[in-house]
Amino acid sequence: MVMERRIVIAGTGSGVGKTTLTIGIMAALQKRGLSVQGFKCGPDYIDPTYHTAVTGRPSRNLDSWMVGREGVKELFIRGSSGSDISIIEGVMGMFDGKDPRTDEGSTADIGRILGSPVILIVNIASMARSAAAIVKGFQLFGQGDNIVGVIANRAGSEGHYKMVKQAIEQECGIPVLGYIPRDASIEVPERHLGLVPSIERGELQPFFDKLAVQVAAHVDLDQLLELAAAQPVESRPQLFAGAVSAPPKRVNIAVAKDAAFHFYYPENLELLEAGGAKCMFFSPLAGEEVPADADGLYIGGGFPEEFAERLGADEKVKASFRSRIAEGLPTFAECGGFMYLTEQIVDTSGNTYSMVGIVPGKVTMQKKLAALGYREVTGNEEDNYLLSPGDKARGHEFHYSTFEARKGAEIPAAFQSKGRLGLKPEGYAKGNLVAGYTHLHFASNPQIVKDWIRACEQYKRT
Repeated sequence: MVMERRIVIAGTGSGVGKTTLTIGIMAALQKRGLSVQGFKCGPDYIDPTYHTAVTGRPSRNLDSWMVGREGVKELFIRGSSGSDISIIEGVMGMFDGKDPRTDEGSTADIGRILGSPVILIVNIASMARSAAAIVKGFQLFGQGDNIVGVIANRAGSEGHYKMVKQAIEQECGIPVLGYIPRDASIEVPERHLGLVPSIERGELQPFFDKLAVQVAAHVDLDQLLELAAAQPVESRPQLFAGAVSAPPKRVNIAVAKDAAFHFYYPENLELLEAGGAKCMFFSPLAGEEVPADADGLYIGGGFPEEFAERLGADEKVKASFRSRIAEGLPTFAECGGFMYLTEQIVDTSGNTYSMVGIVPGKVTMQKKLAALGYREVTGNEEDNYLLSPGDKARGHEFHYSTFEARKGAEIPAAFQSKGRLGLKPEGYAKGNLVAGYTHLHFASNPQIVKDWIRACEQYKRT
């Protein structure tokens, strides 16, 4: 059987340097002329933006809680096609997932589903032989995990690294492939939404290049490529079963995509396309109105608060959203898109900016996270074209703002949302508008796509 190459970059915890090493390995392999495909465990949007910028291929999320085990396999096979190696960046610590009692949704879970070799990243600052105890603990705790090697991060010197290497290789029986020296200038900047435009503009390219040099100098990439050999992942297509490369386009769905509205799972758009929609991208930030021939509208997440002054000042663009949604254009707005459709955005300094005004209320930015975590949403009894009553879909919330309804306004919830703290009404649904903070992964319930396209067809006829 022909082998393929893939590797999971796992960590002992958050902040140990997974992203630094992942980007550096990607960049170094790119410079060798390899086609590298990036993946991220979990629902995060920001790290995949780094991967995409480095590799030139859209990075994809792998999340076993949101899309299921077979879904992970199918999306991996689809995303890795045509690449020489897949680099899968983990989330948090290797065994951290949805629930502290299980590995579901964790890096370890993704590694097992894909039968993937795993490289463990260990922060060796202020330790030597103790690093071997940490690695041994991860080997013993796992359930058949294929930890094939270690990379040490934040080594104080080459001598420090050699002590750690000797201890781990003697006690754990796996190779230490190399190290990254302690150097603040090669630490990935603290990730936040405002970084995304600078990544896309190429401003971090010198940083990526520097990481590539460090990795090439201190990590044995030849050995990594040998350890990455694995049997091909096998899966019977379900999400894209019967999909053809160019299905007939029955409807046009306008997709707001620019620096303010950026976060879309690639599979969400691909499932729409496979279902018969043509995705038409436009930029509200650049003054582009909702396309006249749109039969549906998708306003994804992002950070409109970073551009609130510009968005608020463009009355013509706001009016196009307001009028098209009011006339019944089937619209789905998530997180940043939901914020844009409210009446106002209030920033952390108290400045107020007028938004589209379809959702009766305002959002106020907080300096701390307002919500974070997985969500399972259920369609309400109210008219919701996207998710029928009782139907469920999975996604996540991540935002720094809170929504406050206008006094006396009726706010028909889009969903009942279940998270770690229980069940709550979420979002706003009225007519053909469904909006809320929850980012949905359409692969968790592909019926969403069929219902949305059906609503677009009905709108087009009328």
